[in-house]
Amino acid sequence: MRVRFLGSGDAFGSGGRLQTCILLESGDFRCLVDCGASSLIALKRAAIDPNDIDTLLITHLHGDHFGGIPFLVLDGQFARRSRRLLVAGPPGVAERVTQLMEVFFPGSSKTQRKFETEFLEIVGGTPVTIGPLRVTPYEVVHGSGALPYALRIELGGFTIGYSGDTDVFISEAYFYDKPVRFHLNYETLVHRRSQLRCKRLIVTHMGRDMLAHVARLPVEAAYDGMEVSL
Repeated sequence: MRVRFLGSGDAFGSGGRLQTCILLESGDFRCLVDCGASSLIALKRAAIDPNDIDTLLITHLHGDHFGGIPFLVLDGQFARRSRRLLVAGPPGVAERVTQLMEVFFPGSSKTQRKFETEFLEIVGGTPVTIGPLRVTPYEVVHGSGALPYALRIELGGFTIGYSGDTDVFISEAYFYDKPVRFHLNYETLVHRRSQLRCKRLIVTHMGRDMLAHVARLPVEAAYDGMEVSL
């Protein structure tokens, strides 16, 4: 299984990084964990055909985590995509994506396509199987107009998540030590490190304050294009 950080930035492009977009690959299965507004750019920059993406797994409904879906759908339409695209996310994801498409490209949500776009609303605490992937969402505190989730993802015999027993724990670290509502900082992660039963800790979604410290961090820090093989 391979993890590729196609976009590792925050909502504001700090450090010139693209918004959240993490590609999971196992065999022929490809899933994006979050699809920020710049995700189509990230895919094409990495020479990945967007039509090869099977599933979008959305953690919460902020633009830097799901704003790229309209672009991905329209690109598939013009590129003659035939493969089904599954979008899984919190309750309300289908309605919010439809609204987004109509704001960006009026009429686009009603256009007939040659591929099926399916939405799956996942419920906190309830495991869901999507092809070879098994995901369990956990409710967290992060105001986004819908339930926000942390995810435990099992794929290819490995586990990736934000908490619990995982092989790789991918966590945001927006600030270095400043406490801020709805976000984690690096010092909190360090303080709780002994409670995190993961083999590897990778921080991402870093703002300018955090990026100023990144060269001196004793943990792995994601960057656009970073690859992790498990």
